[in-house]
Amino acid sequence: DYDDDDDIPQLSSHTLAALQEFYLEQQQREGMKTSQGFNQYSIGSIEEDWQLSQFWYSEETASCLAHEAVVAAGKGGRIACVSAPSVYQKLKEQDGKDFSVCILEYDRRFSVYGEEFIFYDYNHPLNLPENLLPHSFDIVVADPPYLSDECLQKTAETIKYLTKGKILLCTGAIMEEQAAKHLGVKICKFIPKHSRNLANEFRCYVNYASGLD
Repeated sequence: DYDDDDDIPQLSSHTLAALQEFYLEQQQREGMKTSQGFNQYSIGSIEEDWQLSQFWYSEETASCLAHEAVVAAGKGGRIACVSAPSVYQKLKEQDGKDFSVCILEYDRRFSVYGEEFIFYDYNHPLNLPENLLPHSFDIVVADPPYLSDECLQKTAETIKYLTKGKILLCTGAIMEEQAAKHLGVKICKFIPKHSRNLANEFRCYVNYASGLD
């Protein structure tokens, strides 16, 4: 039963067949979408890959964070989404002429987004293209893939390099102290939700007066 989010299926030989079937269906679904000219920016158009610790936000949360990013960036603003593809997809859905956006992401499936996609591995926080100038983004929206101090610290290097100042960080509630230490961000009242329930309580953190309180 794959519907139960709490039970991570233990793979035995007889579930492998079911899993292969599942992947086959998934590939067919992906193929169908492409042929139907589906909206490539809608959330879920690229499936979550749990091995990469990917969990998409709910529609409502992605919309809220995207809206916050646009307001914070200001007219003609530049927004960087670091490991936060569902916010990126929401921003693209808005088809805004008043802002530009880049996605820094480890998952190369997002290279379908062309020049706005920048391959990013938090283990090499400053291994970025030369044309990505320091402090060239009005706001950076970041969601480090793992709840570890090391991951946050390295992602923080990238965030500080990219941002002119404003930071919107999404991570676990347990990271509050580290988030303050590495990025000077404070927890917001807004509670982000995911399309699947996560075991860890999740929160947003900012370092400016945001609309999330």
